[in-house]
Amino acid sequence: MTDDPTRRHLHRRRRARRRTAAAVAALAIGGLLLSGCSASGGGDGKVTLDFFQFKGEALEDFDRIIADFEAENPDIDVVQNQVADADTAIRTRLVKDDVPDVITLNGNGGLGQLMRAGVFHDFTGDPLLETINPAVQQILSDIGFADGQVNALGYVNNANGVIYNTKIFEEQGLEVPETWDEFVDVCDKLQAAGITPFYGTLADSWTGLPSFNALGAYPAQGDFFDRMREEGENVGPDSEVSFEKDFPEALDQQYQLFSYAQDGYRGKTYDDGNAAFANGEVAMLMQGIWAINPIKGINPDIDAAIFPYPATDDPDDRLLVSGVDVAVLIGKDTPHLAEAKRFVEYLFRPDVIEEFAASQTMIPSVVDAKISDDPALQSVKPYFDEKKITGFIDHQIPPSIPLAAIIQQFLFDGDADAALKTLDNEWAKVAARTITSGD
Repeated sequence: MTDDPTRRHLHRRRRARRRTAAAVAALAIGGLLLSGCSASGGGDGKVTLDFFQFKGEALEDFDRIIADFEAENPDIDVVQNQVADADTAIRTRLVKDDVPDVITLNGNGGLGQLMRAGVFHDFTGDPLLETINPAVQQILSDIGFADGQVNALGYVNNANGVIYNTKIFEEQGLEVPETWDEFVDVCDKLQAAGITPFYGTLADSWTGLPSFNALGAYPAQGDFFDRMREEGENVGPDSEVSFEKDFPEALDQQYQLFSYAQDGYRGKTYDDGNAAFANGEVAMLMQGIWAINPIKGINPDIDAAIFPYPATDDPDDRLLVSGVDVAVLIGKDTPHLAEAKRFVEYLFRPDVIEEFAASQTMIPSVVDAKISDDPALQSVKPYFDEKKITGFIDHQIPPSIPLAAIIQQFLFDGDADAALKTLDNEWAKVAARTITSGD
């Protein structure tokens, strides 16, 4: 992308060696003092904030937000630094003591590693926390704040569920399933009517993870991953908790759903699936809300909504898996804390976050903010309102474990026992070579 002279943003694309979280933590413990190396402004008396922003598709949205903020705050310039490989870039900047004033990152396991290293501002006691859905903040807490701190604010969330064609459901007289048996019945009825229930896309290995995350969220409730970390290298068939012991039903359910996919699903890609769904070739996709925009890019008129995987026998036990798509952070010890807070407070104004979330087809974290009238968003709104959301379990699994490949192989060969044993073995190996088994 090229610079727009009417906007103030800076693109820095740095090729840097990926650092591990352990290295970042070691540097932090060894005395890494984050001085917040942002420009202090020129002779005009303005303060310049370095805004590190990871999400390429949100660049124009943040350009607009920045322009509006600067108009209301003429003493502050915000420089948007949008990078191609945010995870590598932010780690490199942290170890170089070049810390942005305000930061956005995806709320994944990598963010948890950085937060546990103690390199971000502590929002504990900040009034903004009272405006944010506590279930959203819990997702961030689960992936790993520094001890006793609140290091990130959830901004917008995604939703991982079953995308379905509402027109097909209506034409076939089908209701959204609320239990596992009802879900299987819907698939059987679609198949009997000559309609392919799901479009599988396992040529891209990661596409097996959305359904794994959704179905695996049920056995992972409570303190499952805390206990897994306590077990460490002892995880296995004889430990108190393990994948082999707790996840067989989830994998059986996942394999059953893929049995309803089209022929040749092993060789089809994510883009193939979006196109097939957009063109009405299948009734459902095992994806998440992130697929809605590319689907509507193909067919703007499609009627699509989302329901959570009903993996239980009690409708009241249904959970919607959600991730914090954008988390907002402030660099620790920034010399411009007051100005950084002013910008962050502006980001969380209901009117600002509403417009951003609608543009990104996401759910705003602010409790009083309105959700877009897009049917896909409205279909998941009740789960946010009732705080019946839970995080992605792959954010709790060490990134060195090849989870996507393991699940892909399982969906190819159906050998759940082998997949679960491999997961336990990989977990134990990571625990044996790291100080903290969750890292």
